[in-house]
Amino acid sequence: MNKPPAFATVDPVKGMNNNSPARCQNLVSGEWRNDESEYAKIPDPLTGEDFLLVPNTSDTAEFIKNLSNCPKSGLHNPIKNVERYVMLGDVCAKSAELMRNPEIELFFARMIQRVMPKSINQCIGEVRVTRVFLENFAGDGVRFLARGFSNPGDHNGQESNGYRWPFGSVVLIAPFNFPLEIPVLQFMGALFMGNRPLVKSDSKVSIVFEQFLRMAIHCGLPASDTDLIHCDGANMDQLIKKGKEHIRQIQFTGSSAVAEHLAKEVNGKIKIEDAGFDWKIIGPDFKPEWLDYVAWQCDEDAYNASGQKCSAQSILFVHSNWYDQLIPKITELANRRNLENLTVGPVLTWNNDRIKSHIDALLEIEGSKVLFGNEKLENHEIPEVYGSIKPTAIQVPIEALLSEHFELITTELFGPFQVIIKYEDQDLSIVMSALEKIRMNLTAAVVSNDLQFQQRILGNTVNGTTYAGMRARTTGAPQNHWFGPSGDPRSAGIGTPEAIINTWSGHREIIHDVGPIKSDWEIPESQ
Repeated sequence: MNKPPAFATVDPVKGMNNNSPARCQNLVSGEWRNDESEYAKIPDPLTGEDFLLVPNTSDTAEFIKNLSNCPKSGLHNPIKNVERYVMLGDVCAKSAELMRNPEIELFFARMIQRVMPKSINQCIGEVRVTRVFLENFAGDGVRFLARGFSNPGDHNGQESNGYRWPFGSVVLIAPFNFPLEIPVLQFMGALFMGNRPLVKSDSKVSIVFEQFLRMAIHCGLPASDTDLIHCDGANMDQLIKKGKEHIRQIQFTGSSAVAEHLAKEVNGKIKIEDAGFDWKIIGPDFKPEWLDYVAWQCDEDAYNASGQKCSAQSILFVHSNWYDQLIPKITELANRRNLENLTVGPVLTWNNDRIKSHIDALLEIEGSKVLFGNEKLENHEIPEVYGSIKPTAIQVPIEALLSEHFELITTELFGPFQVIIKYEDQDLSIVMSALEKIRMNLTAAVVSNDLQFQQRILGNTVNGTTYAGMRARTTGAPQNHWFGPSGDPRSAGIGTPEAIINTWSGHREIIHDVGPIKSDWEIPESQ
């Protein structure tokens, strides 16, 4: 790429380094602001040098005022300002067209890679998923999200109509691990349904969404349709406390602990896509011809993006029919990963001390052992604030699964790490009991073509996004299917029309009753 796109304010390579740190800006009341007194210096995750200056906004009065200004009926709804459905479809079409440009695709991919290091294929994949999502809702796609229904009434002139109605002022809080995909898909979904979102993305990566938002405005999105705030968690928490009477809904993706805190703060007005301790079960029907593929998918699910996907494979149950052949294959694939091509890289929320403490605790369980990894990455400049560990797997005996160690075993280490458990046919009831006890029900995989085995697992579990069959995985692209947890009425979805409708709108019923009134109608006698 010779120069950044016309809408951009940074160069993902030249402009994000210690010589010329990129400076993020808030968008508030339709204007880009550069007047914050306090900025956080974000270190380059590969070198430790400061390469981003991000506002740590503490004066949130104008953001709260804007939350109060948007009516409950939203910026548009099926009866008001309906031309906005068409406008947003056009914004999607123009944005997707720009993102088909190889230079703009690479611009976003390189920027993602700079702030959340992962292989370039993973970064390009994130850009393409986002672009396909926009293509899906281009043209009339936004309008069709608001489709309702009608039912005949009790008499002539009466008809009931069901509508999808916005909430009005909403807040979107996005995590670091998918700097483009998660905030864009949820942000656009909020807009589609008529809401006015206030967006806060993790400060380590928020520059990515800022650049997308600049592109969307370049493609016709009114700048006043949203506010973007850069700040730390403490300042965002204060904004929510001060402005919660005006916040109709929060959509939060990230830590379960933070999600529960926010749910209490806003009295349950929240949709959550929280952490996932995601499981995969390799069934008893061993197929030698599938061995290489299943091993490859296990490695991809556990260690892509250094295990920092909310859908990453956290625990792998391997039937004894597979175990001796599968584990060496996974080991070989995991050991190929390296820092040079970023197939493994910095862990942005767990440092090495915390990682070591968790692994050491697991190894104290009788019968546990390291299958591979449990070593620090070598020859790097990753700052100590971040983790740097080789892909790791710890085997835990199935006898320990339902013991006092259950909480430890099922604690998600958000990095290149997984727990592996070998089981026999007679152990399946233990596995099922463990799945019932796991509190986070995001993704899962049942690797088996045995339909009866599938039905037993699928019929007794609740994970919101579950793959079944020999090609089953835990990680998947959300532009072609619903992605989100289940088993919780607060569950948020992402990616599909159903996910957007469920997350970003409510049902409203309007009953038209225009008569006629019969000439001989009389007031009924009281009963």
